[in-house]
Amino acid sequence: MPVVNTDWTTAGEKNKGPILQVLKEHSDQERRLFALEIASGPGQHVVHFAEHMPNVTWQPSECDKDSLQSIAGYIAAKESKNVLQPVFIDASQPLSKWAGGSLIPQSCDLIVNINMIHISPWSATEGLFKAAGVLLKPGAIMATYGPYMINGMLTPESNVRFDQSLKERCPEWGIRDTADLEKLAKENALTLEKMVDMPANNKVLLFKKTSQ
Repeated sequence: MPVVNTDWTTAGEKNKGPILQVLKEHSDQERRLFALEIASGPGQHVVHFAEHMPNVTWQPSECDKDSLQSIAGYIAAKESKNVLQPVFIDASQPLSKWAGGSLIPQSCDLIVNINMIHISPWSATEGLFKAAGVLLKPGAIMATYGPYMINGMLTPESNVRFDQSLKERCPEWGIRDTADLEKLAKENALTLEKMVDMPANNKVLLFKKTSQ
């Protein structure tokens, strides 16, 4: 398996269990489902989810070559039968360019996005929500995980410092406000159904595709 960012991998090992619990609580465990993960990182999340949600076929994705190789390595090492090979997706690009244009509208029962929104340009978040509005089935869920500002308030102080450090690394990065995400969701036939508090001052946001 290729060498991956150890900070990312360590954080992933800590949060994969709590995120899994939220996903299981908000998805049907009895029927076959299809889930798309955007920005899968090294791949430890998707193989963990697949092991504990065997009724779901998982499609991981990344825009980084090393991460794509790492995801494939995790799939092979875990012998994951319900995880497809990773596809190239740059969330900032139009949906027609995602996975070579192979994704079908209203084909996803679940979309998962972990630790991307604050470590990418706003255009990637816009692309994520636009695609979710097209790819999710009516009533299906998109789950995003990370730190968030709540209606202009960013707490605790550690998240304030983290936000500052992100912007120092790249002015286009930064912790996003849930108010802005709600507005973006509404523009794409999504509603923010629930915010779930998570360890380390993070949250899972659950966006539901409205019936059309």
